[in-house]
Amino acid sequence: MSFNEIVKYVTQQFVTYVDQPKEQRLASKIERKESKPPLQYHMFGMIPLALSIVWKNSRTKKKEK
Repeated sequence: MSFNEIVKYVTQQFVTYVDQPKEQRLASKIERKESKPPLQYHMFGMIPLALSIVWKNSRTKKKEK
């Protein structure tokens, strides 16, 4: 890709973004944020999830006794 093509693409993306109504831009921004996994899972993978499940299971077993 040449520099001119990159500038053209970025300009097109910017214009389509600016042409959208403000409510639609905010809705898409909120949707993107909600679709992301929590930071701890993003940074460390499944380890925090596994530890939280083990922690919850151990707490429920202690309460049952």
